[in-house]
Amino acid sequence: MKIICIGRNYVDHISELNNEKPTEPVIFMKPDTAVLPKKTPFVIPPFSNDVHHEVELLVKICKVGKYIDAKFAHKYYDEIGLGIDFTARDVQTKLKEKGLPWEKAKAFDHSAVIGAFLSIKDFSSVENINFELKSNGTSVQVGNSNLMLWKIDELVAYVSQYFTLKKGDIIFTGTPKGVAKVTEGDVLEGFIEEKQMFKIQIK
Repeated sequence: MKIICIGRNYVDHISELNNEKPTEPVIFMKPDTAVLPKKTPFVIPPFSNDVHHEVELLVKICKVGKYIDAKFAHKYYDEIGLGIDFTARDVQTKLKEKGLPWEKAKAFDHSAVIGAFLSIKDFSSVENINFELKSNGTSVQVGNSNLMLWKIDELVAYVSQYFTLKKGDIIFTGTPKGVAKVTEGDVLEGFIEEKQMFKIQIK
């Protein structure tokens, strides 16, 4: 299983981090060791003092695809889920200043929360999906797939130009504004259309 992540796919999030708006999707990857095991708390790693939550819609690939045309991309996934791309922001900032890759900040152990998945048949359109992250019962990130710079089908097609997509691969589609530091004792809950997709504790 590959975890392929898209950065800077929501304009408001780009602005809140003072990043430059990209002209094409920003791609990075996480190894399978980044997956947080089910029913396991997220432990803040000792190398960071500023780990941020980034809630994202997930796309689960259902068959092998390469050089996929965007108009056929919908045939290559059948489930949409929700997850968190935990980011060691202090580490990432230092790496960006030096022009270095982000892996230490983005791909460390247990940095990827993969919640439940829903059939695409549950949605009238994958381009109008509401999702939300709550921290300790308070809404902190709210998004809708219609706000993406690159829509889901465009992302599937674009990623497939570089990487062969295989059944079970997961694409993290980017985070909306509202990313913030997590602290010990926090409880994070993710929702798609008010349906809870995950609940995790921070330690």
